[in-house]
Amino acid sequence: MSEESASKHYDFNKKYSPIGDKNVWVEFTALARDYKAVNLGQGFPDYDSVKYLNEKVLECAKESSNIFHQYTRSPGHLRLANAIASCYGKLTGREINPLNEVLVTSGAYGSLFNAISSFMSENDEIIIIEPFFDCYAPMSVIAGGKCVFVPLKPKSDKDVTTSADWSWDTNELESAFNSKTKLILINTPNNPLGKIYTREELQQIADLCIKHNTLCISDEVYEHITYDREHIRISTLPGMWERTITVGSAGKAFSSTGAKLGWTVGPKELIRLCQSVHNNSIYCCPTFIQEVIARCFELELSRLDKDECYFRSISAELKPKRDRLAKLLIDAGLKPVIPEGGYFMLADISKVAPKFHSDQNECKDSKFVKYLIKEKGLATIPNTAFYSDEHKIIGENFIRFCFFKDEKTLEKAAEILKNLHID
Repeated sequence: MSEESASKHYDFNKKYSPIGDKNVWVEFTALARDYKAVNLGQGFPDYDSVKYLNEKVLECAKESSNIFHQYTRSPGHLRLANAIASCYGKLTGREINPLNEVLVTSGAYGSLFNAISSFMSENDEIIIIEPFFDCYAPMSVIAGGKCVFVPLKPKSDKDVTTSADWSWDTNELESAFNSKTKLILINTPNNPLGKIYTREELQQIADLCIKHNTLCISDEVYEHITYDREHIRISTLPGMWERTITVGSAGKAFSSTGAKLGWTVGPKELIRLCQSVHNNSIYCCPTFIQEVIARCFELELSRLDKDECYFRSISAELKPKRDRLAKLLIDAGLKPVIPEGGYFMLADISKVAPKFHSDQNECKDSKFVKYLIKEKGLATIPNTAFYSDEHKIIGENFIRFCFFKDEKTLEKAAEILKNLHID
């Protein structure tokens, strides 16, 4: 075999070649680690937010049940499926069947991959609202679909704005739908923006889905983290349950990103399709952690309407951190976009980074984030990672901060921001 023919074995599968091997999390997490930067980049708490999580782990371990170390049912450990069905039943106001309307997956990534892979056929179109979590587009491309991007745009240039100030152009959204549109993928509360869609915005999407017979994937992993607006589930709008699957995550619901457990909730006809991909890829998720998360759910279900419920208290826990970071950013010369939900905050860097410019190889926000990591010891994430190539210009003046951090971490970040003089 010649050297040239042998090298072809190392080429990407054609489905993956448009994606390449770059990943924003791999790149910037490694950079933050190498430079020992204060990490406000990756979205995870660096302290124990859920106080009882370790207790539930120990509780399961002490029971020494062999069954926790064996395969469980493919669509989800029954105790967890029951808990998810009970919780979402109360949240949506409908009875949910744990046996065929719930699918437990390997994180929200698993839910998204199962849904996109099973719903889309070659040349189907998927509408993605920008900014979007970066895996949406690659998963759609792998499935053979064509991505149609509709951007949210800022409608105010005040020094301090909120995520509510960002909206789509109605005509642009409507024109994105056509006979080839199979899916629309929305994320509310949104990462990285923190926008919570209003009932009117969701109704507009719902009307278009019904008109064009389009399915909806609703990524709602930040569903319990809200500050200034109520989170509304699009599946509860008239005519939307039968065409919507909702994605949730233990990493966000219980602040345990390492659990890597997610779930899909929806009508049995759509769950059946998602389960087919799941059965033939992951098959089932680890039983032990499913048992742990099931017990966490059961505890919260017992106090769902009380202030001590974690699904309620997490917002109260994070709001002061959000407000503190906003002030720090203002004092440092940045213009924060105050999020209505989630635990990320975008900040406009235009005033502090005039020397940084986009070119054909790299966007200005990416250059600035690398500068902050290497020269200032502060890690964030470039906002253009959440945009398509055609719309990166909308996001290039912003970077993303995570404020779900210990007070000591935020204090270190504060010291850096107080002395943020760009060389």
